[in-house]
Amino acid sequence: MHKGSPGEIYNVGAGASNERNVLEVTDTILKFAGKPKSLIKHVVDRPGHDRRYSLDSTKLRTLGWEPKLNFEQAVEMTVKWYIENEWWWRKIRKAKEYQTFYAKNYEQREKEQ
Repeated sequence: MHKGSPGEIYNVGAGASNERNVLEVTDTILKFAGKPKSLIKHVVDRPGHDRRYSLDSTKLRTLGWEPKLNFEQAVEMTVKWYIENEWWWRKIRKAKEYQTFYAKNYEQREKEQ
């Protein structure tokens, strides 16, 4: 923030060595949530579906930034936060805006499965 240039875009990521596919990300989340892989539900692919997750943070690293956590550590901390802060996300799921978004984007897909 202090070394960058105004208007520039800096990706924050852990680098290519931490690239994961969708199933690898899902497996990691389930592991730290203490949930079984049987919860995975394979669905028909959709246009624009992400095939991989990776950001090039080279520009940010030239400013001296380095990640403090690896992929597994960061996912573990994130999952733990969501488990400990259920009060926060439960109220979002009850909100009308969320329910409208979910109905528009997911209910028809569930019927097609």
